[in-house]
Order: sequence, then C-alpha cells, then structure tokens
Amino acid sequence: MQALSIPQLVAVWALPVLLAITLHEVAHGWVADRLGDGTARSLGRLSLNPLRHVDPIGTLLVPGVLLAASGFVFGWARPVPVNPRNLRHPRRDMAWVALAGPFANLVMALVWVVVARLALVYHQPLGDAALFLVLTGAAGVLINTVLFVLNLFPLPPLDGGRVLTSLLPPAWACHVARIERFGILIVVVLLVTGALGYVLSPIMSLVIGSLSAAAGLPAEAYGMLQ
Repeated sequence: MQALSIPQLVAVWALPVLLAITLHEVAHGWVADRLGDGTARSLGRLSLNPLRHVDPIGTLLVPGVLLAASGFVFGWARPVPVNPRNLRHPRRDMAWVALAGPFANLVMALVWVVVARLALVYHQPLGDAALFLVLTGAAGVLINTVLFVLNLFPLPPLDGGRVLTSLLPPAWACHVARIERFGILIVVVLLVTGALGYVLSPIMSLVIGSLSAAAGLPAEAYGMLQ
C-alpha cells in the first residue's frame, strides 16, 4: 500500500474527526439535559451540526498542523456548557455527564470497526471505495480511541478529572478542581515530554489492537494514515 497524499489524508480523516469531536460534546450535553440541566439545549449545542461545536484552534488549526507534520490527527471542540446547579444530584450527575463524552467515542470506535469490516468483506463489489472505507474506518478507530483513553485521564479539565472531583470528598475535590486553570498547559507538557504517552500508549494499543483484530484490519492501513 502506497502512502497517501495530503488531500487524500484530509479526505480520510475529515469525517471521523468531525464526528468524534461533535458527538463527544453532544453526548455531554444530552446526558446533562436528561439529568436536569437544559443549558446546552437552550444554546443549540445538542445539534449534530459540526459548525455549532467548532473551535478554531482545536478543530481546525491543531489537527491541520498535526496532519501536515506527522499524518496524525488530534483535536477538540468547544466544550458544551453545563450548569451543575441545575442537575438533580450535582456531584453524582456531573460524573455521568463527564463520562458520556469518552464513552460516545468508544461507541464510535466500534461503529468504525463495523464500517472497516464490511468494506473488507465486500471489497470486490465496492472496488476503490473499499480502500477508502477501510482507511476511514481505521482513522475512526484511531481518533476515537485516543479521545476515549485521553479524556479518562484523571486531570481537570479532562473528563476523567471531572469524574475524580465528583468522587472525592468535597474538601479534596476543591483542591483538585483548582488545577483546572493550569490543566491544559499540564496536558500539553505531558504530551510534549512523552510522559502522557508513556502512561496511555499501552492502553491505547490494547484497545486499538483488540478492535483491529475484531475487524481484521491490517496494520498497513494504519501506516497509510501517517
């Protein structure tokens, strides 16, 4: 399999990335709405229209630079606003709201596995479209696994950090919540130094390996995405 050009990479990655970040945020808002906080609904943030969730830096600039530099894509959308005071059980319900996003990514990874598997099974009648669907499925598995595992890391403002503050005693939770203002900077430093990858890569590899085995996805498919 030959390497893809930049336009081909953009075509393969575009839909998985947009769906991954859009449905991640919609899941947060939908669960919050079900648990009593209609803030996201009132602001039109339960829409599946990606334009309502686009962050110029996280959705466009960062993924574009990463794609051009390394062939790997990572990004984020504008966070869906949630008002904990509207939730019926604020501390407990915030944990469910936080978990909704990563688990939406896990479900999407499973859906992309099915897409890739069907493309592999029906590659003869599909022709060239089969390769596109296989690569798009592999991209969907990658981006959604990254978002699933990374967002469960217990550091505010990541979703895992919000779960942690919901589970800790209130006094401890306040101390952890104060980290949030520096959270993104800490995450970037951990990513650049490789420390976060050292911790999370084995988990990501396990998830991706399991899903790939289930779909019969060849390793070459992932190689073409770089």
